[in-house]
Parts: sequence; C-alpha cells; structure tokens
Amino acid sequence: MILDACSRDKIAQPHEPTTMVMLRRMHSHAPKIIAINHDDYHAKHVGRASDGRQFLLTTPFVPGREGNEFVALYLFDEAGALLEAQIDEFGSRDAMDEAAVRRMYEARLAGLGDVSFERIEVAPFRIERFGVEFGLISEEPEDEDDTWWVTMEPGDYMAFSEPWGSGDYDT
Repeated sequence: MILDACSRDKIAQPHEPTTMVMLRRMHSHAPKIIAINHDDYHAKHVGRASDGRQFLLTTPFVPGREGNEFVALYLFDEAGALLEAQIDEFGSRDAMDEAAVRRMYEARLAGLGDVSFERIEVAPFRIERFGVEFGLISEEPEDEDDTWWVTMEPGDYMAFSEPWGSGDYDT
C-alpha cells in the first residue's frame, strides 16, 4: 500500500487531546486521603494532639447576607478517619459577636491540650449541622476535561486537587 504524505501524517500522529483525556481519566480518582500542610493562612491550626489524634480547627462560613459564621474543630484518628466534629454557630457576619467567636476558637484550641502544628493526612468527609453541609467534600468531575476536587465546606475556602499528597490547596 502506497500512501501520500498527507495520509501518512494522519495515520502516524496520535490524537493528543484524546490521549491526554484518557490518561487524565485513568489517573484521576476520588481521594481516600488528603494531605493538608500547616501554614499561616487557612491551615494555621492543623496538627496533632498529644494522644495522636489529628485535628483541623477552622472558621467555615455560608456566604452572603443571610449566611452564617462558624467555628469548627474536626478531630481525626491517626489513620485520618473523622472521629468528631465540634461546630459552633455565630450567625451572620453583620450580627455576630466577634469577641465570642475568638473566645470559642481559642477555647477549642486550648481544649486539645498539648499540640504540634504540622501536616495532617485525613479522609474526605461530610456531615450536616444547622441545616448546612460541612466537611472536606469530594466533587466528581462534571465532564471528561475536569478533575476531582475536594473542598472545605461551607465556604469553599480550601480546594484540593491531585496530587492528593501534596498538602497544598487553592483558595
């Protein structure tokens, strides 16, 4: 069989976009564990208690005028499974008592005893409190060009993607 130059080029060239989509699908998956590196921003208070439990102390929020502000302490076992979620509601940003929020945040941190601030590795989770969904929630790709995301909810203020062990997040 004799092919002209144009036909040869069409046969010899792989379809790069299709190949990349297939590779992305093969490697993209819902995470079992998410790493969160300690930092000076949203992950300021992540680490381990002296008994080995991992923790994440944070301030989730429901955005908008009708939204609520919260203090949330999530406790995980050494393998990263959620053990407990202590969540306090403070109302809308306009009406909340900021001093009360600070006191509760500090009390939750103090209640952990001796802690070390460090990287944690925890499983995604979702729970409902006050009619609101909280957690590190996995979001399946909507189409073949998307990837998995895990977002801290409510508020979508920390967003994790592959590689799940990097410990880094987007805001």
